[in-house]
Amino acid sequence: MLLIKINRDLMRQTVAVCVAAAERCGPVRGAAWRNCLHSGCCCLYREMTDCGRETVQMLEWMGAVCIVLVLVVSAWPVLKRLAEACASDTEHKVQGPGAAAGAAPPLAFICKPSALANYLLQHCKSFCKPDSIPAWSWRSVPSLQTVFGALWPHDSTVHFVRDHLQLSDDGLVALDWAVGGGSGTHHKRRRTSSNSTSPILLIIPSSFGKITRNVLKLCEVGLAHGYLPVVFNRRSQNGTPLSTVKLQQFGDPADLREAVRYIRYRQPAGRLYAVSESTGSGLLLSYLGECGSSSYMTAAACLSPIFRCQSWFENGPTWPFNWALLLYQKICLSRYRTALGELIHTESLFSSGSLRAMEEVLFCQAGLKGAQVEGAWEAYWERNDPLRDVDEVAIPVLCVCSQDDPVRGEPQATLPCELFETNPHFFLLLTALGGHCGFSFPEEGPVLWSHQAVLEFFRASTEFFAAEERVKQSARRRGLSGVGKTFRHRSVSTCKRLPACSHNIHAIYNWQRSYTR
Repeated sequence: MLLIKINRDLMRQTVAVCVAAAERCGPVRGAAWRNCLHSGCCCLYREMTDCGRETVQMLEWMGAVCIVLVLVVSAWPVLKRLAEACASDTEHKVQGPGAAAGAAPPLAFICKPSALANYLLQHCKSFCKPDSIPAWSWRSVPSLQTVFGALWPHDSTVHFVRDHLQLSDDGLVALDWAVGGGSGTHHKRRRTSSNSTSPILLIIPSSFGKITRNVLKLCEVGLAHGYLPVVFNRRSQNGTPLSTVKLQQFGDPADLREAVRYIRYRQPAGRLYAVSESTGSGLLLSYLGECGSSSYMTAAACLSPIFRCQSWFENGPTWPFNWALLLYQKICLSRYRTALGELIHTESLFSSGSLRAMEEVLFCQAGLKGAQVEGAWEAYWERNDPLRDVDEVAIPVLCVCSQDDPVRGEPQATLPCELFETNPHFFLLLTALGGHCGFSFPEEGPVLWSHQAVLEFFRASTEFFAAEERVKQSARRRGLSGVGKTFRHRSVSTCKRLPACSHNIHAIYNWQRSYTR
């Protein structure tokens, strides 16, 4: 706007100078006109030079102010933590050891007391206090933790072999099987072997489909620990073709249900575990709630999940992350602009300024390019809220969160602590630092602390259920019917929208819910 105003002023001055010169010359001809124009151009040049100097000086001042503001915003969390650390050190010196008794713990394990919870505390070393982060370290800034875990390049040796799965409505999802270095053909044969007893690690990225640095590291760690990692890609995400004009709603587990059945068909002998990241936890929790004990999974984990999703879409994360997520989703959907134009208003879609507005355009319209219906937003979340069927979850679920998560928001308003305190299937690891899906600590080595915690949780849960099953079988052989009464049996439920599966569910899901006692 400043440059436009300067150009307009210069044009007016040019015309005024030329007219004044012409009036002074009277009825001029030839050489007189050239002299007039020459004098006008000279005056114009002097004016432009003066305005140019002022403009450059103004731009320099504006640039300096912007740089200072960026530095202040970036350094403020570190300076704040340094001030708090100095204050705490001073109080400690003056008041003695009891001064820090009320400080927030660096790691909290929140759950309902149970036999499984006690077993996890005894056998999961990562559930103890993690490495402390110095106040001056970049890891103490949650925004930097988040950006590092999501966007920092990672030289990974993992390659992916893709399976396109055609769904019942002719849509397509993609399953990317992680393999190490070497011949792709060899790994493909190894992957398709149905006799393998290796456990399967199903990884669900965020609802925006971004394959982050931490997802790649989780695939590496899974391969190193004997898992078969497979990444679930929704329709149209990460190069998956959009064969139907339909996108997956936030908490609709229908596509994931068909993908899990395909995985069980290809690897029937291996146990199935699931890990979700960020907003992808909404899909995993919806699936576990709808399918109950027919989920075919042994245990699951959610890294930095978003629990109160409707409120999160309405309020949005902090503005840099809100803008980045919105831009990334628009870029991904722009590839299918023509196809989506048959169903929705693409102008409204790509001009939306918030995550809620984009979600409403995609899923809350009436019919083809219809207007938004009153109450459609609330009805949409009644069908897609991840916690709508949380009481039906029948496997242990570990949630790893941090108090300084800049994407989720304040823990008091965004973490349902009552869920973990009353439901024996849910366990919360709450760290003081870590950002959103970051959890990078000093001297962590090649394995992130959050990934180590998840794998230890899977191992300990499996060992606990195996021990319970051995005790149960031993009691049956001895004919001690009274012992069996301590194991609570829950009838096998089926997925709500589909008939009962033809598989023998107890052959896959062979433990009872005795750990809730």
